[in-house]
Amino acid sequence: MDDAAWMCAALAEARCAGAAGEVPVGAVVVVDGAIVGHGRNRPIGNADPTAHAEIEALRAAAAQIGNYRLPGAVLYTTVEPCLMCVGALIHARVARLVYGALEPKSGAVASVAHALAWPFVNHRVDVVGGVLADQCAALLVDFFAARRAMRTG
Repeated sequence: MDDAAWMCAALAEARCAGAAGEVPVGAVVVVDGAIVGHGRNRPIGNADPTAHAEIEALRAAAAQIGNYRLPGAVLYTTVEPCLMCVGALIHARVARLVYGALEPKSGAVASVAHALAWPFVNHRVDVVGGVLADQCAALLVDFFAARRAMRTG
């Protein structure tokens, strides 16, 4: 499968998050051509500020593999990760990150912090951005438009 196909799996997770009232972000971890971890945003439902889609997917993958290190893994996420999630990618030794939409307020890969390029970071992650970006961004735009409409309607 190619990056777009795996991103479709992450988009499915994002849709589930949105349906549950969470910000619609989804992620999957792929190792050797198979999904080993799924995740979607759940900070509200889990009362856990760390329950971002990427963290959930990494936790699931580590449990599936039986190791907190995920060498050779690819994380697909619908939105550019925040600084916390970038830190988790580094600590898990993920080989590659593929994300959809940019996150101009808190994106820590390309938009704001460029954290994966910091010279003192002890692990390098290959990055591909913009995969199915329009579809990924549309989920967020529609979600927040609906929330604004509920507040004013």
